[in-house]
Formats: sequence, structure tokens, C-alpha cells
Amino acid sequence: MQVPSAEQQASADFSILAPQLAYLAPADAELVRDAFYVSRDAHAGQFRKSGEPYISHPLAVAGILATWHLDAQTLSAALLHDVVEDTSATVDEIQTKFGKAVAHLVEGVSKLDKLSFASEEHAQAENFRKMLLAMARDVRVILIKLADRLHNMRTLGDLSPEKRKRIAAETLEIYAPIANRLGLHAVFQELDDLGFRYLYPTRHKVVMKAVKSARGNRRELVGKIREAIQDKLQQAGVDATVTGREKHLYSIYKKMQEKNLAFSEVFDIYGFRVVVKDIPSCYLALGALHALYKPIPGKFKDYIAIPKANGYQSLHSILFGPQGTPLEIQIRTQDMHRFAETGVASHWMYKSSDTALSDVQQRTHRWLQSLLDIQADNKDSPEFLEHIKVDLFPDDVYVFTPKGKIMALPRGATAVDFAYAVHTDVGHHCVAVKINHELMPLRTELRNGDHVEIITTSSAVPNAAWLNFAVTGKARSHIRQFLRNAKAEESAQLGQSLLEKAIKALNPEAPYPSPVALQKLVRETNSKSVDELYAEIGLGRKPAMVVAHQLLHFMGDETGTSAHPLTVTIRGTEGVPVELASCCHPIPGDPILGFIHKDRGLIIHTHDCPAIQNFRSDPDKWLDVEWQTTPGTLYDVSIKLVVANQRGVLAHVATAISGEGINIGNVAMEEEDGSPYTMLYFTLKVEDRMHLARIMRALRQLPEVVRIFRMKGKKDGRAASQ
Repeated sequence: MQVPSAEQQASADFSILAPQLAYLAPADAELVRDAFYVSRDAHAGQFRKSGEPYISHPLAVAGILATWHLDAQTLSAALLHDVVEDTSATVDEIQTKFGKAVAHLVEGVSKLDKLSFASEEHAQAENFRKMLLAMARDVRVILIKLADRLHNMRTLGDLSPEKRKRIAAETLEIYAPIANRLGLHAVFQELDDLGFRYLYPTRHKVVMKAVKSARGNRRELVGKIREAIQDKLQQAGVDATVTGREKHLYSIYKKMQEKNLAFSEVFDIYGFRVVVKDIPSCYLALGALHALYKPIPGKFKDYIAIPKANGYQSLHSILFGPQGTPLEIQIRTQDMHRFAETGVASHWMYKSSDTALSDVQQRTHRWLQSLLDIQADNKDSPEFLEHIKVDLFPDDVYVFTPKGKIMALPRGATAVDFAYAVHTDVGHHCVAVKINHELMPLRTELRNGDHVEIITTSSAVPNAAWLNFAVTGKARSHIRQFLRNAKAEESAQLGQSLLEKAIKALNPEAPYPSPVALQKLVRETNSKSVDELYAEIGLGRKPAMVVAHQLLHFMGDETGTSAHPLTVTIRGTEGVPVELASCCHPIPGDPILGFIHKDRGLIIHTHDCPAIQNFRSDPDKWLDVEWQTTPGTLYDVSIKLVVANQRGVLAHVATAISGEGINIGNVAMEEEDGSPYTMLYFTLKVEDRMHLARIMRALRQLPEVVRIFRMKGKKDGRAASQ
């Protein structure tokens, strides 16, 4: 570990943050100062990979949030966000010193405790699930998390290449889209570019070099265009600020990839942003610029009349500029510009009653609430993450309800997605759709401006085929949950019927099982409820005959009589689900016992199998069973032969077995040095015990065969003979 320099030590001083807190009341600023000192003391002796004191990181995170003018509770939580995870401090201690709100924010931001997961992917998915649900309860959690990730990305160069790539991929996949979804445009762009830089360093250098070269070539042209735009707006009487805007590197790279373009073919690397005083001025400016340069058909978007799902508003138009170069123009008001840069954080930055901001808060709340709805249906973390990823990339389509309300859906959304977006019940009961007043299939992909009307009926239910074309997290989540519940319900009905039939087959005089006996059975089988037990039987995971035997035993305990039968007849491996024990290979004709196993069902052993001697003392675990064979069914049986050690003996014995029309499943040979005998082991396919006896008699007649045994059980690690 590097020893921190004097400059690095200085960077960890509170004085670097204090000037940024001028917007806070003195008491609030004091709360933030106290949080700094607690964090500094807790992290004393800890250093980052760069050699800086660890406190420099929470201090930088708080600084980023201070530029968004977030409240004192958020800044305090930012300073303390790693204290619980990396030091001995607890959430309760933070609550005692700084209040419940700060403690909840710290807890929401803190990573998962080090639990055991099946895979790294599952752990990552669970981490995101926890973070997003905490965000749904208080959006400030994700603002802290985004500031934390932004500073970590800015200092990512000190980590190993493997860690850099893993964190960069995570940033591009989750954190940048969340920033975009919440309207934090500047954060989104910086996270995108930093993620691109560390995940694809070579590609990043190539694109950056090309942009710098193009910047030099186009500098004079860009300056002339800006002057022409300003002059035209002045002539139209529009007071505006015009700035050049360069596309960020990752968006250029994605455009090259998606449209298979060379860099020279990406013309709209530079655009212009026009900021005016009010909404009418936006449309006046648009008219003036369309008079200056011809608009490209189909490339105009009015995000003022129809804001993006994250609340973003602007007029977008692409124009034919000088020399035919496409120009991208964004026209917005000052309030729209502030929101475009800071998204939901503007709720704290600019306390106003502006309608646009209140609408934004409502949209954000609806999206965050949808996370809770999806979570309610999906306890499995990877599946939850799969559902929300769709909603993190808001390349939206805007459609109209029958009442004229605008709804935003992801690109590629279908009528089924629209139905679930309206209401879960509408989705569950939809049967058809009218798009622009024409009947269309539910799989129809929606387009901007479509008028959509869902037709429902109370008897309709979701179809598993809908998962092939539904794309939104809400739709896919509710469809899957309904299908799971429906399957469980059907399985439970089937399982109850199977259990009742099994009880009557075992004991026709048995009464209907009491709730007490059923609850005992639930506990014995490690089920959560009677319905779950029925479903397990219906799905074939628990044999009905085995469960019935256990239930009859509990019913007998209640009455003081024996309610369970003495014998169960089985049909080999058919009828009642059974498993033939591999230790003794029972075959028809053998006296047998059925061992009741909680997870594997009924396991059949021979009466004298050595493997079961220790368990014979518990009669409640055993059933007397008898064979009722089906012609043509074959069973494995193992035999051992002691034969004279001479050339060709194995082939001679195998030929004799085949001559009896017997299939050989496996063969092995064991020979001791200097011994006149060899041991041969065969696994044969036979119909029953009489069939085996005929084979053994035939083998005893061979002159090479000294002795022959049937193999049963295990003894001292070797097969025991009988």
C-alpha cells in the first residue's frame, strides 16, 4: 500500500466540501460536518488503491451530491455510506447520532452482507434487487449510489484490468441506464463514456482520436453555423443562448455498431442546443431554424408535448446544414435544460410548483412503484433483474388510450404490454386489440401515435405463448406469476384426487383425513402447507401411495387403531412410482420391502439386503410390498463367477449367457497374481427370479465355472455374495 502524500492527505479535509454547502441552513451544514468527522474517524487507517485516505471517497461523493443541492440528510448518508460495510459501526449507532432518515439511507446504499450465493451472477442480481427496492422507497438512495459509482469510475484506473472491466460492464449495463431513466443526463453521459473507456480501451482510443481529428476539421464550419443560427433567431425576435454540443463517445460507438457505419458516415457528431425563455419561444425558434435549414423528413420529435418517460422535454430536429451536413438541433427552456442535466435531483435543487417538475415526480414515482410490483411477483433475483432491464432502456414508443391519455412503452412493446401497463386485470383478461380502430393480433408491435383499445372478457386468462412477444418487465412478471399460480392450483387439485384414491386403495374403510393428521403430514414431508403437499403429489415429486401410507399412520394414531394396510401391490416400476434399490437389485420373485424416503418416494429392497438392517427397527418407515409383474419388463441383477484362470474364459462365459437370450448390461474381471482363479462380474437383464435361476443353472454346467453367486448389498466396501 502506498503512503499517502501531503496533497492526498489535504484532499481528505472537510474544507474542500464546506464552500459547496452555502445553500444549506447553518444547522444542516453542521449535521453534514458531524457526519464527516464520524466517517473520517471510522475510516482512520484505511486507504484506497491510489494511496489516498479512504475518507477522500465519501467526501467526493458528498461533493457530487452537493452540486445537485441535495438535502443535509442525503449528504450525511453519503459521507457515512461505507461506514457500516467497512468498519465496526452499526446502523443503530448511526440512527442514534443522525436520526432515522439518515440511517435508512445508509442502510439502503450499503451493499449486501457477505452471504453465500450459488454464483457471482446471482449475488450481483441480488445486490441490484436490494438497491432498486431501497430506491423505490426513497429515490435519494439511488442518487447517492450513482454519485458513489461516478466517483469510483473516475478513479477506476488504480484497479486491476479484470476488476476495471467487470465494474465498467456493470456500469454500462445497470448504472448508466438508471441515471438516464431518472433524467440525470450529465451523469448518464459521463458513466457511459467512462464505462466505454475501461471496458473497450482500444476502441475508445480509436473513436476518441477520430473525434479529435473531426473536431479540428469541422471547427470553422461549426463556428459559422452557430453564428448563422444566432443571427436567424435574432431576426425572428427570439432571445436565445446557442451552444455547440458534441455527441459523447459511447453514443457514437453505439451508432456505428447498430447501423454498421464507418466513423466518416456518422455526421451528427456535433449538434446545437438552443435555450430560450419559455415554451412559445421554443416553437418560434423551431420555425426560424426550419426556414434557415431544411428539416430532414421524419427526424422531428416533440418531447415538449409528449415528454419522455423520465420527464425529459425538448424539441429535436435534424436539418440539412451547409454542404449537406446533417445538424442535430435541441430547443428547450431554461427549466427544461436544468431538468435535463439533473433529472429527479431537481426536486431538491429547485423547489417550485412548476407543473413539469411535479409531473416528473409522478412519473418517477410510478416507475419506482412498478419495481415493487415486479418484486412482489418475483422473489428470484436474476429473474427480477431480467424484468427491470427492459425498463432501464427508455427508447420509448408513445401511444394513446381510448380516452386520449398518452402512455410510454419500450420500443418493441406489443398490445399485451399495453394491456398490462393499463392494469394487471386488463392484461389478464385481454382477448383482442383494436389498433387505430382495426382489430389486430395481441402480438402486434405498437408504433408511435397508435390509438390502442384492449378488448377483454372475464373468462380469459393469460397464455404462456404471450411470453414469446411481451417485452415489458411488468407484463412478463405478471404473466409468469399467473402461470405459476395456475399450475400450482391445477397440480394441487390433481394431487388431492390422487391422494384420496391412494388412501382408498390402501384401506377402503379409512375415514376422510382430519386437519390434525394433515398438518402432521405437512410437517413430516417438510411442506409449507397442505396445498403445497397436494401440488407436490400432483407434479409427481411425492408418490401418492407413500404419502397415503404416512397419512394413514397418523390417522391411526388419532383413533388408537391401525389405519394403514399390511401390504401394497406394485407393478415393477409402473403404477405406484417406485425406485429399485441399487444396493440389492430386487427382481420379481424376491421377498421385498418398501422404504419410505421423504424426497425419493418408495425405495424397494430385498428382505435380506444388508444395507437396510440398521433401519428395520422403525416400522413406520416400511411397507410390505408384493410384485405384480408385467410381461416383457426386464430388471438388473448382478452375479459373480469364480472361474478357472485360462485363456478365453471370459468370452466362453459371455457366449453362454447370450445363448440364453440374456442381455449383458456390464462386465468386469478381477484377477489376482499367481491365483489359479479369476473373478467375473456381470450385470444381467432378467424378467424375474425364475429366469435368473435358469441362467445360473446353465452357467454351473460350464467346466470353467467353479462357483457362482448372486450379488446383494455392500460389505466392507466390496459386494457381498449370497
